[in-house]
Amino acid sequence: MAQPLVKKDDDRDDEAEYSPFLGIEKGAVLQEARVFNDPQLDPRRCSQVITKLLYLLNQGETFTKIEATEVFFAVTKLFQSRDIGLRRMVYLMIKELSPSADEVIIVTSSLMKDMNSKTDMYRANAIRVLCRITDGTLLTQIERYLKQAIVDKNPVVASAALVSGIHLLQTNPEIVKRWSNEVQEAVQSRAALVQFHALALLHQIRQNDRLAVSKLVTSLTRGTVRSPLAQCLLIRYASQVIHESGNTQTGERPFYDYLESCLRHKAEMVIFEAARAITELSGVTSRELTPAITVLQLFLSSSKPVLRFAAVRTLNKVAMTHPMAVTNCNIDMESLISDQNRSIATLAITTLLKTGNESSVDRLMKQITNFMSDIADEFKIVVVEAIRSLCLKFPLKYRSLMNFLSNILREEGGFEYKKAIVDSIVLLIRDIPDAKESGLFHLCEFIEDCEFTYLSTQILHFLGNEGPKTSDPSKYIRYIYNRVILENATVRASAVSTLAKFGAMVDSLKPRIFVLLRRCLFDSDDEVRDRATLYLNMLAGDGIVGETGKDVKEFLFGSLNVPLGNLETSLKNYEPSEEPFDINSVPKDVKAQPLAEKKAPGKKPTGLGAAPTGPTSTVDAYEKLLSSIPEFAGFGKLFKSSAPVELTEAETEYAVNVVKHIYDGHVVFQYNCTNTVPEQLLENVSVVVDASEAEEFSEVVSKHLRSLPYDSPGHTFVAFEKPEGVAFGKFSNVLRFIVKEVDTSTGEAEEEGVEDEYQLEDLDVVAADYMLKVGVSNFKNAWDSMGDDCERVDEYGLGVRESLAEAVNAVINILGMQPCEGTEVVPSNSRSHTCLLSGVFIGNVKVLVRLSFGIDGPKQVAMKLAVRSEDPAVSDTIHEIVASG
Repeated sequence: MAQPLVKKDDDRDDEAEYSPFLGIEKGAVLQEARVFNDPQLDPRRCSQVITKLLYLLNQGETFTKIEATEVFFAVTKLFQSRDIGLRRMVYLMIKELSPSADEVIIVTSSLMKDMNSKTDMYRANAIRVLCRITDGTLLTQIERYLKQAIVDKNPVVASAALVSGIHLLQTNPEIVKRWSNEVQEAVQSRAALVQFHALALLHQIRQNDRLAVSKLVTSLTRGTVRSPLAQCLLIRYASQVIHESGNTQTGERPFYDYLESCLRHKAEMVIFEAARAITELSGVTSRELTPAITVLQLFLSSSKPVLRFAAVRTLNKVAMTHPMAVTNCNIDMESLISDQNRSIATLAITTLLKTGNESSVDRLMKQITNFMSDIADEFKIVVVEAIRSLCLKFPLKYRSLMNFLSNILREEGGFEYKKAIVDSIVLLIRDIPDAKESGLFHLCEFIEDCEFTYLSTQILHFLGNEGPKTSDPSKYIRYIYNRVILENATVRASAVSTLAKFGAMVDSLKPRIFVLLRRCLFDSDDEVRDRATLYLNMLAGDGIVGETGKDVKEFLFGSLNVPLGNLETSLKNYEPSEEPFDINSVPKDVKAQPLAEKKAPGKKPTGLGAAPTGPTSTVDAYEKLLSSIPEFAGFGKLFKSSAPVELTEAETEYAVNVVKHIYDGHVVFQYNCTNTVPEQLLENVSVVVDASEAEEFSEVVSKHLRSLPYDSPGHTFVAFEKPEGVAFGKFSNVLRFIVKEVDTSTGEAEEEGVEDEYQLEDLDVVAADYMLKVGVSNFKNAWDSMGDDCERVDEYGLGVRESLAEAVNAVINILGMQPCEGTEVVPSNSRSHTCLLSGVFIGNVKVLVRLSFGIDGPKQVAMKLAVRSEDPAVSDTIHEIVASG
């Protein structure tokens, strides 16, 4: 007697999972398929062969036309068997083979016979198969049967007809739309799945008619839907109607009462769907959120992991926009940190980091420290990003957060995880000046034992830019020179460049740097030797170590005066000869580069890959681009570049957005254009700007774009002269070009073109364009140190506002300043609030603002504005901006 297979728990290495499909081959299975032709069919054997064929098809195995036809005809012979299990396998096989039109005729009669069978299982499956393989002609013949099936008493048959209708709606919508009455009747079915499928089909039939959808939702929200699945669908459709109505006034939002009533449903899936729908409403208020948050809080202590996960994930999303609304759940979420499901624990941690206050930071850090060793790298990255946001929210806590980041940086981890930590430390150094010394020290310690070349070189580059500006630059030299001794050639070359930067910026260190660079002349790698030779000659060209010249610093820290793409092309085209390569021969015209591609909303580069922020930052990508254009060379230092402003609607034939570059005496509009029409080539592209509503601006330069092929971004520029300081105005824009037809098969454009133009949206230069968002680590100290000599205080009435939060956000947006210490978040139901802002005004003038808000019964908001800056004229200007805004 055969012994049963028993797993050996004590020797797991010898275990092997058995698969019934192990080693099967198409040829052998096709041979086995001959059993379909046997006079005496063996249903069990035939089912096994069909199973193998289905496995091969689903694994991507392709059958030739002849093989597929032979299998199809063999399978059709199995209709003579009355075995129900085999018949169901036959249905599956026919669906997967997708026979051609001339082959479908063979099985049509058999399937139609089954569709009218007394066996419900035959009827349901025959309907699914027929609707899958049939064309419009045959569909009209069986339409009567399908209508009857939709209202059939058997729920399996009715569901099969409804699901088939959902699929057929994609190919034969006119026929399916004639079934509305039957589908409407099926929506009233007592069977849960029939009601679910009927509602899905009815909505798809009416989805292009907003009024019809609204009527459907209105009629069904009165309590005729019993199926929990259909109820979830109805909640989604109600949310869609709310979103499309655009009404966000409290108490007047359509169907909100229905969503709230679903929170008391007996089915957990309906309760969760309603809570999620409420949290995702646009412009949702604290009063509307409260019942949903209460329900999700109960789910946090559920015994079912899926409910805990769903609740904490939804609360995590809510915390991004309404952190104060989630604070009541913090105690329940803290208990989830030790949850066995690591996904739940990670979401709980990140939510707590978003909603916690300054006093809870240290306690959270202790809990996270024990938690980090138990989770995978992808979860660790999420936690690190949440800690980065927390540190920017509470700058005074940078020491404990920086220590935590440095500790986990020393632990084991992959490249992405380490990069996330390094990026976080770099961001904190840039945004919190007090964190610079400790942050650089932690990075230096990390590169002592860093296994990733990319991170080492990036940190060395960052160290070369920031290290010389610290109080004691000499302490970093040892860490840098260790890289020259111990690392690979790439890191050694980067370390040589970093040493040279220290030598150029810190004259007292130059003799020591000179000695270290001379040692690098004997390196085994030619790149390292070449760099050392170059920097030695630059730092002491005449053999005397003296003060570094301006040209040397410009070479080490400045940017190229030519676009990198143009330089790369010129180097590739250069043919070695007696004449050396001349960088002046590189064209300085800006070619189409995806510099200002549309970024996903809310996504911005951070860390080492990001353009540094603040008035003392190094040159960012935009300044490199502008400095390569000779016409803009005399404009001086770029103060600020705005985020791209869309000037066209989505899905239009030409996509245009604009970036406003602000200088002391000029404004440059960079229009980023994309041609989305494959059959067109645009030439001599320019934007004609009408500045009649901006009297203080006068146009000085307009730079055209020679060519704009399909789906290739390009830039055109218009520069205006303005008075020094601030000036406001509205600009109307028209895109002008010569359009040429393109043969898409050959890619060749016609020689003759037609002049055309395209109206763009208007553009405003506003007060926020003249303010850089720059935070301070300790607002009180910064406020006190600035003194009250340049302080200006006044009170303003902001009129009727829906809430204090709306008023706070409006003023922040007008001024364009950086909120400090998390004061941009207004507690729910608060009657007064203080908001602290900081920034740098054009002319590199530091500005601090203290806003005190109050709201009375009729929702009238009053505000006291106190401004301190380094220039009393700037303080007056801030008041003028608010008064006129």
